[in-house]
Amino acid sequence: MYIQPSTIVLKGGRQALLRCPSVKEASALVDLLRTVYQETDYLMRYPEEMNITVEQEEVWIENNLSSPYTIMLICEVEGKIVGTCQIDFNARLKTKHRASLAISIMQAFWGLGIGTAMFQKMEEEARKYGVSQLELEYIEGNQRGLALYQKMGFEVVSYKPDAICLKDGTLLKEYFMIKKLRS
Repeated sequence: MYIQPSTIVLKGGRQALLRCPSVKEASALVDLLRTVYQETDYLMRYPEEMNITVEQEEVWIENNLSSPYTIMLICEVEGKIVGTCQIDFNARLKTKHRASLAISIMQAFWGLGIGTAMFQKMEEEARKYGVSQLELEYIEGNQRGLALYQKMGFEVVSYKPDAICLKDGTLLKEYFMIKKLRS
């Protein structure tokens, strides 16, 4: 689904553009994913598992732009894609009141307000869509993510013990959070 771009002002005064990606930006998005997977253990893949080709990413972008159930946003700062956020709406009657969020931002751009702005934009779109519950998951130890999610009004409702196994054998919980939207 396509939405109108919007400009935000980051902490420090720089401007950023929130917008849907174009198919011709597939290579830049693949590069972004490779970067963010290297920068944190709190995403669902290790960098070496990032085997998406540019052609596959082109199809992914095209499908997202044409889908009535998905919005994908990128954050562009000074011509560079530095983050992405996606909301997936449920199509089934019993679950269409719910939507799932996911976000990733390059480490050099953490703490500048990008995550907050992306979540605000996605919440605005969710309300237009008629969603009354936003959902997300995060991995135990992701304190920065948790702080953002709590700031945005999400609450932990459950967790899966030992859901994530790091290379060193460490087992981490995966937490499930929701935010109730009031119309």
